[in-house]
Amino acid sequence: MRKLALGLAAFAGLLLSGCGYNTMQTQDEQIKSAWSEVLNQYQRRADLIPNLVNTVKGYAAQESSVLLGVTEARAKVGSIQATPELVNDPAAFAKFQAAQGELSSALSRLLVVTENYPQLKSDQNFRDLQAQLEGTENRITVARGRYIKAVQDYNITVKQFPGNLTAMIFGYKPKPNFAVENEAVISKPPTVDFAAPTPATTPTPATAPATAPASAPAH
Repeated sequence: MRKLALGLAAFAGLLLSGCGYNTMQTQDEQIKSAWSEVLNQYQRRADLIPNLVNTVKGYAAQESSVLLGVTEARAKVGSIQATPELVNDPAAFAKFQAAQGELSSALSRLLVVTENYPQLKSDQNFRDLQAQLEGTENRITVARGRYIKAVQDYNITVKQFPGNLTAMIFGYKPKPNFAVENEAVISKPPTVDFAAPTPATTPTPATAPATAPASAPAH
């Protein structure tokens, strides 16, 4: 009986391996790891924002609406509980992505405003924040790319035969993924450049041709 039980267990293991169960387990763990890194980098960005807002406020307090927009967008992101289960809930995932998108837009507006304040752009603390923000945006792009790839691989496994049968039996479902109107945006982080823009060259107006003197009337 013991040999029979061991034989059945070995046979079941082979079946599970051949039907994609072990692959799904591995890919699911990879998704969790990739998701943790995405959250880690988004949190790194959120942690930079208070110092960034305060530094800008010191030179451009009159830009209150832009500063408030960044603060409110950060608060909205912080109100979402980004638990591991969120990656299995399409509605919650879309809400998370929308909130992060709003924060990215608010930061972009803030960075545009800073172009009008040369003293702010020369502030060392601001320049340090610039470098940190640029590095964080790059890391976010990399982390999102790895997560997208991990979810794509997993979703293919649970949709293709015979993995789809195993997924149905064990309750594995396709997971939501990051989506943008232009997928190329994912591979290109936002530009964070506070260098003074090169002044545009004013075109020299063309010289009007000389007007020929009018002919004297004939007498």
